[in-house]
Amino acid sequence: MFLYLPINEFAEDVHAKSFFLKYIFVILFALLCINNASAQYYIRGDVKDEKNQPLQNVKIYMPSIGSLYASGVTGGFGIPSSNLTDSLVFSLDGYVTEGLKIKTTEYQHIILEPVPTTVKTYKAKLVSLTTGSAGNMFPISYYQDESYNSLAENDFVKVTDKTNTEFSMRIDKASYSNVRRFINQNEKVPPDAVRVDEMLNYFNFNYKEPEDNNVFRIESQVSDCPWEKAHRLLYLNLSGKKLNLDHVPPSNLVFLIDVSGSMDLPNRLPLLKEAFQLLVKNLRVIDTVSIVTYGGSVGVWLQPTSGAEKQKISKSIEELTASGDTPGEAAIRMAYKLAESTFIKGGNNRIILATDGDFNIGQKSERDLEELISKEKLSGVYLTCLGVGMGNYKDSKIEVLAKKGNGNFAYLDDIREAQKVLVTEFTQTMYSIASNVYIDAKFNPDVVKEYRLLGYDNKKSVIDQKDYELEGGEIGSASGNTVIFEIVPTKTDSIPTLNALLADFTVHYYVPKNEKEQILNYQCLENYFPLDSINRELHFATSVAMFGLKLRKSKYFPENIEWRVIKNIAVNSMDKSNFLETEYIGLLDKCNSIYDDKKKNRRSRRKH
Repeated sequence: MFLYLPINEFAEDVHAKSFFLKYIFVILFALLCINNASAQYYIRGDVKDEKNQPLQNVKIYMPSIGSLYASGVTGGFGIPSSNLTDSLVFSLDGYVTEGLKIKTTEYQHIILEPVPTTVKTYKAKLVSLTTGSAGNMFPISYYQDESYNSLAENDFVKVTDKTNTEFSMRIDKASYSNVRRFINQNEKVPPDAVRVDEMLNYFNFNYKEPEDNNVFRIESQVSDCPWEKAHRLLYLNLSGKKLNLDHVPPSNLVFLIDVSGSMDLPNRLPLLKEAFQLLVKNLRVIDTVSIVTYGGSVGVWLQPTSGAEKQKISKSIEELTASGDTPGEAAIRMAYKLAESTFIKGGNNRIILATDGDFNIGQKSERDLEELISKEKLSGVYLTCLGVGMGNYKDSKIEVLAKKGNGNFAYLDDIREAQKVLVTEFTQTMYSIASNVYIDAKFNPDVVKEYRLLGYDNKKSVIDQKDYELEGGEIGSASGNTVIFEIVPTKTDSIPTLNALLADFTVHYYVPKNEKEQILNYQCLENYFPLDSINRELHFATSVAMFGLKLRKSKYFPENIEWRVIKNIAVNSMDKSNFLETEYIGLLDKCNSIYDDKKKNRRSRRKH
């Protein structure tokens, strides 16, 4: 634009010239003010591959305004922004998606790397795998806008010389606290929210520290099956060694916190802030903490900070507020990049993701997240997931992230559970003693005719796929895992033959700083005792397993077994000084009321 001024008329004398200069100054000043009032930055840059070749039609997503752009023929792009710093997410099929926080005043040179060939071929990951197993494909199940993976319950397996079952071991406990949340709200529990193995893990039953600095200790017990007299139960206990917190390696922790609009409820972001404040108290000088947040945009909220600066870390947590959408994919990528940039060789490198799981931007499906996290875990960074919320809680998404990301998973329904997970069981949650852990079980056909593994159920969406493999889990410090098999003796009418070989169990695992697979063999012998005579904690565990089977509406659990029967087994073996066990009794009482449809029908008839 050109400004025409009659200069000759104004320049006839000195006074006119002076007036002219002032006139020009006023106009320029006004234009400058107008420009500043609507100040807008312009992000310029280009996208290329690792060979410096331009990439056309790269999707460029701007979380701050929810807009999508694309690169041109030469890979170039120009995007308006009202912020000095902003976030952009670059994605193109066949390339690793990049989420970056950038300065809008700087020209951006973006390099996208091709997806590694080692992870291009996707294989479905199973929790348990029995030779000859089969299943059907089912969708994700929904309950009041909450999502859960539909599970295929493990069937009875006929024992032959060639039959064996492999199942993944991990310390996940989220199902129990989520089930408790439903019951405390006087609601029925969605069957697919019930994972029997996680409910057993919650109590750390029958933990006994391994001797001679061994990684694991294994014990077994055979007893009665309360819901089927002709069957028996086999309990297998795997106890992990306990780490001394004073001697564990330094931690590189990245708190990845969802601060989107869906987290703006008392049982979500405020609860997480309290939870992380508890964790901060356990930090040491040698530990490092960073915080990445996502809600509207993705950014580093707290740069890597020493555990010695607890006040600074606590203040940054306290200042978190919730708003915006949920760009979970970009946030996960940024958290991994940050964790890798501060990676401690030989240390505990871990992302702690805290969310209600409601990802609505970027890769959103369970399959997408599974592929994403399977690639990211190659960095050697572990992942712990903390789930919160109700109403739109996405268990199916968080479970995928935890189980595929070399990590563990807990659901925080209140601050007491946060205390349990992040303080009482701090080393169990945060420090791994073994990874890729799974057990191979082979039963003796002379003693066992059939068996069924309780829990460790696979997603229905993957068991019908031909291209799958078992994926081991992570075991934390001082963890106690109780596995229960329901077995059918070969000779049901005979007295158990004590010390007869029942099964061979082989534990496969890797320990930190050692790339060689470790193997622990255990021969399980027949050591039958009546239910009332076995270890108190195993007796109580029987009730918990029955609780889960009834909630799941298992086809292998009789419908006519009443809640009081399950309660009596627990009462006869409970430790009254143990809060978790007394609380469990209260849950059974509530279930008796919630699930008593006869009482509800009678009350309904009275009203009419």
